[in-house]
Amino acid sequence: MARNFDVIMAEHASEYVLDFPRGETETQVAPESRLDPLSHFGRVAPLIVEIGPGSGEQAVAYAQAHPEVNLLAIEAWHVGVARVVAHAVRAGVHNIRIVEADAAQALGVLFAPDTQTPDTQMLLDPLVAADGVTDADVVRAHEVWTFFPDPWRKKRHHKRRLVQPGFATAVAHVLEPGGLWRLATDWDNYAFQIRDVVEASPYFDNVFAGQNPDPTDDDPARGGFAPRWEERTMTRFERRGLDAGRSVHDICAQRVA
Repeated sequence: MARNFDVIMAEHASEYVLDFPRGETETQVAPESRLDPLSHFGRVAPLIVEIGPGSGEQAVAYAQAHPEVNLLAIEAWHVGVARVVAHAVRAGVHNIRIVEADAAQALGVLFAPDTQTPDTQMLLDPLVAADGVTDADVVRAHEVWTFFPDPWRKKRHHKRRLVQPGFATAVAHVLEPGGLWRLATDWDNYAFQIRDVVEASPYFDNVFAGQNPDPTDDDPARGGFAPRWEERTMTRFERRGLDAGRSVHDICAQRVA
């Protein structure tokens, strides 16, 4: 299987994988890296960003059904990148690009205005435009997806979970006003944490605040969970959770305009 991935990457990575210079580590992009849709996709189109695409089931299915969008997947695991490329090649889709990097670092760099250093940009309030920065300087996404991130099951490891207040701020930098951040997890306590992060953020509204309460929640009447998004593909990660008897929670956050 590894050899097959090597062949696929050798033949197709140049189309699908964006070759940004590395930062301080192999999972970081260099500070000068920027996403340029016209150069990287060959066009400007509504942009969807998926963080942690797994094997690419969701990304490829959506890109195939919506050829009018550009879809950017960010994946830190090299084998995962190869799997997404293989899936895209098999499906014959060409509106997907992949960045091999840690999303927590890459988002603030790839979407920083050309007139700002990433460090400065990440300190800016996402709701306030920086002096000298115009719409033409900024690439923004129509939606960001974070489906089934690593749950870090043990309580002492919860601090390693991706969805934390700082990450919510990073996602806010990426989204256009009114854009959606769609999330899903099959771990109850992570779902409650995600809901809490979204509702505590000044940059997001929970689209389904107060709806679909969960009796296992510490506050059983609170709710805040979305119905299953009809365009979210049933992936092996979700099927595995359901087969194990876990329930899936969706959260839908909207960027404050």
